[in-house]
Amino acid sequence: MERSERAGVVAAVISSGLGGSAAALTRYAIGASDPVTLASFRFGIAFLLILPLALALRSRWPQGRDWIGVASLGIMFFAVFFFLYNVSMSFTSAARGSLALSTLPLVTMFVAASLGRETITLRKSVGVLIAMSGVAVALGTGLANAPARAWRGDLIMMGATLVMAFYSVWAGPLMARSSRLGFLAAGMGSGAAVSTLLAWHSGGLAASQRFAPGQWAAVIALGVLGGAAAFYLWVFALERTTPTRVTNTMTVNPLAASLLAAVLVDEPIGANLLLGMIAVAVGIWIASTPGKS
Repeated sequence: MERSERAGVVAAVISSGLGGSAAALTRYAIGASDPVTLASFRFGIAFLLILPLALALRSRWPQGRDWIGVASLGIMFFAVFFFLYNVSMSFTSAARGSLALSTLPLVTMFVAASLGRETITLRKSVGVLIAMSGVAVALGTGLANAPARAWRGDLIMMGATLVMAFYSVWAGPLMARSSRLGFLAAGMGSGAAVSTLLAWHSGGLAASQRFAPGQWAAVIALGVLGGAAAFYLWVFALERTTPTRVTNTMTVNPLAASLLAAVLVDEPIGANLLLGMIAVAVGIWIASTPGKS
């Protein structure tokens, strides 16, 4: 694998770790808010950080009809996906929700193959399945400690996973015709605008005045780490390697979610976490390296 592809995989691993932390922060803050309002804060704050950077670096913006595609992808991902994501987290535990999301590399592999973006190989498939198995082993204890009817949240998260798979596959060509920051700022701004309008209409923005200091800290952390930093690294990764290699690192997400949720909302973690983390690392390595001819 070339150096740029390795850099992409490393960036995706860090992004997925930040995303897992965001799952626990969402579980912490969702009780005082609602799914749309949390998404509006998360990506509104992130957009306010990304936009000045894109302007300062004179990033290339989408051109012509690409604006429609980038805006549509931004709404699909930063509004629709995260609405489904936050709804899911209100029904299920961080461990179960993140486990459902960890099927993303498998879904993305089939979506990318069906759209002709990449081919399914035995090595890639084995790596994805090992990483997903590691997630299941790591979160074995947490899966049993979930709210009643948590299956509703799990199903919603599976729908969200399909949305993210299509975003990860479709983003590459549009980003190539503009720039990383221009693509991200345009898409994130579109999604944040839709979420903010919905949150304002539903009264969610007004209700945020009742946030406690700890909840405001969680919301700001969601915007800075789970928004701006995580998705800058995500599009950086998509620019350098294949969608399946990038999304396979999402198996890091539930491990980070489980660790932070144990601190914030007292979700238990088991002694099998270490074994699962090793399996995830092995799976990512197998799927991200070409092997011998």
